[in-house]
Amino acid sequence: MAERIGALVARLMFARYLLASVAALASDFAAFLILDHGSAAPMIAALGGYLVGLVVHWVISIRFVFDLARGPTHGQRIGFVVSAAVGMGITMALVGALSALGLPPALAKLLSVPASFLTVYAIRKYGIFARA
Repeated sequence: MAERIGALVARLMFARYLLASVAALASDFAAFLILDHGSAAPMIAALGGYLVGLVVHWVISIRFVFDLARGPTHGQRIGFVVSAAVGMGITMALVGALSALGLPPALAKLLSVPASFLTVYAIRKYGIFARA
Protein backbone atom coordinates (compact mmCIF):
# COMPACT_ATOMS: atom_id res chain seq x y z
CA MET A 1 0.00 0.00 0.00
CA ALA A 2 2.80 2.43 0.89
CA GLU A 3 4.42 1.63 -2.44
CA ARG A 4 1.23 2.56 -4.32
CA ILE A 5 0.91 5.81 -2.41
CA GLY A 6 4.54 6.61 -3.16
CA ALA A 7 3.97 5.95 -6.86
CA LEU A 8 0.88 8.18 -6.88
CA VAL A 9 2.74 11.00 -5.13
CA ALA A 10 5.60 10.70 -7.63
CA ARG A 11 3.17 10.90 -10.57
CA LEU A 12 1.43 13.92 -9.07
CA MET A 13 4.78 15.62 -8.48
CA PHE A 14 5.77 14.99 -12.09
CA ALA A 15 2.39 16.35 -13.27
CA ARG A 16 2.82 19.50 -11.15
CA TYR A 17 6.39 19.88 -12.40
CA LEU A 18 5.19 19.44 -15.97
CA LEU A 19 2.54 22.16 -15.50
CA ALA A 20 5.13 24.47 -13.93
CA SER A 21 7.41 23.75 -16.87
CA VAL A 22 4.67 24.55 -19.37
CA ALA A 23 4.10 27.93 -17.71
CA ALA A 24 7.84 28.61 -17.57
CA LEU A 25 8.27 27.48 -21.18
CA ALA A 26 5.50 29.84 -22.31
CA SER A 27 7.29 32.72 -20.58
CA ASP A 28 10.64 31.55 -21.92
CA PHE A 29 9.40 31.23 -25.48
CA ALA A 30 7.61 34.59 -25.41
CA ALA A 31 10.80 36.32 -24.26
CA PHE A 32 12.82 34.34 -26.82
CA LEU A 33 10.53 35.42 -29.66
CA ILE A 34 10.63 39.05 -28.54
CA LEU A 35 14.43 38.97 -28.50
CA ASP A 36 14.63 37.03 -31.76
CA HIS A 37 12.32 39.49 -33.54
CA GLY A 38 14.41 42.29 -32.07
CA SER A 39 17.39 40.93 -34.03
CA ALA A 40 19.22 39.31 -31.11
CA ALA A 41 21.51 36.44 -32.05
CA PRO A 42 19.75 33.07 -31.59
CA MET A 43 21.95 32.05 -28.65
CA ILE A 44 21.40 35.41 -26.90
CA ALA A 45 17.64 35.14 -27.45
CA ALA A 46 17.77 31.61 -26.03
CA LEU A 47 19.67 32.87 -22.97
CA GLY A 48 17.24 35.73 -22.33
CA GLY A 49 14.21 33.50 -22.71
CA TYR A 50 15.69 30.84 -20.46
CA LEU A 51 16.38 33.38 -17.71
CA VAL A 52 12.78 34.62 -17.79
CA GLY A 53 11.51 31.04 -17.70
CA LEU A 54 13.86 30.26 -14.82
CA VAL A 55 12.31 32.92 -12.59
CA VAL A 56 8.78 31.75 -13.42
CA HIS A 57 9.76 28.11 -12.78
CA TRP A 58 11.37 28.91 -9.42
CA VAL A 59 8.30 30.73 -8.12
CA ILE A 60 5.95 27.94 -9.19
CA SER A 61 8.25 25.11 -8.07
CA ILE A 62 8.77 26.30 -4.51
CA ARG A 63 5.06 27.02 -4.07
CA PHE A 64 3.31 24.16 -5.87
CA VAL A 65 5.67 21.38 -6.94
CA PHE A 66 8.04 20.48 -4.13
CA ASP A 67 6.83 20.28 -0.53
CA LEU A 68 8.94 22.93 1.17
CA ALA A 69 7.04 23.43 4.44
CA ARG A 70 9.82 25.62 5.84
CA GLY A 71 10.67 27.28 2.55
CA PRO A 72 13.66 26.64 0.32
CA THR A 73 17.09 26.33 1.83
CA HIS A 74 20.07 28.32 0.61
CA GLY A 75 21.48 25.10 -0.84
CA GLN A 76 18.27 24.45 -2.77
CA ARG A 77 18.38 27.95 -4.21
CA ILE A 78 21.95 27.45 -5.35
CA GLY A 79 21.17 23.99 -6.69
CA PHE A 80 18.19 25.33 -8.63
CA VAL A 81 20.38 27.95 -10.29
CA VAL A 82 23.13 25.39 -11.02
CA SER A 83 20.61 22.97 -12.55
CA ALA A 84 19.23 25.87 -14.59
CA ALA A 85 22.74 26.62 -15.80
CA VAL A 86 23.01 23.02 -17.03
CA GLY A 87 19.65 23.34 -18.81
CA MET A 88 20.63 26.71 -20.20
CA GLY A 89 23.88 25.27 -21.53
CA ILE A 90 22.02 22.44 -23.23
CA THR A 91 19.50 24.90 -24.69
CA MET A 92 22.07 27.40 -25.92
CA ALA A 93 24.28 24.69 -27.41
CA LEU A 94 21.40 23.07 -29.27
CA VAL A 95 19.91 26.38 -30.45
CA GLY A 96 23.31 27.57 -31.62
CA ALA A 97 24.16 24.31 -33.39
CA LEU A 98 20.77 23.78 -35.00
CA SER A 99 20.56 27.42 -36.10
CA ALA A 100 24.03 27.14 -37.62
CA LEU A 101 22.75 24.13 -39.57
CA GLY A 102 20.04 26.33 -41.07
CA LEU A 103 17.03 25.62 -38.87
CA PRO A 104 14.90 28.62 -37.94
CA PRO A 105 15.78 29.76 -34.39
CA ALA A 106 12.25 29.14 -33.04
CA LEU A 107 12.31 25.53 -34.31
CA ALA A 108 15.80 25.02 -32.90
CA LYS A 109 14.57 26.32 -29.54
CA LEU A 110 11.57 24.00 -29.63
CA LEU A 111 13.76 20.99 -30.42
CA SER A 112 16.02 21.78 -27.46
CA VAL A 113 13.17 21.63 -24.94
CA PRO A 114 12.94 17.84 -24.31
CA ALA A 115 16.67 17.39 -23.67
CA SER A 116 16.83 20.36 -21.32
CA PHE A 117 13.55 19.51 -19.55
CA LEU A 118 14.38 15.89 -18.75
CA THR A 119 17.91 16.65 -17.64
CA VAL A 120 16.90 19.48 -15.31
CA TYR A 121 13.91 17.56 -13.90
CA ALA A 122 16.16 14.63 -12.97
CA ILE A 123 18.70 16.91 -11.29
CA ARG A 124 16.01 18.69 -9.29
CA LYS A 125 13.93 15.67 -8.33
CA TYR A 126 16.76 13.31 -7.42
CA GLY A 127 19.26 15.88 -6.20
CA ILE A 128 18.13 19.31 -5.12
CA PHE A 129 14.65 18.49 -3.82
CA ALA A 130 15.16 14.78 -3.12
CA ARG A 131 14.02 15.13 0.49
CA ALA A 132 11.17 17.55 -0.25
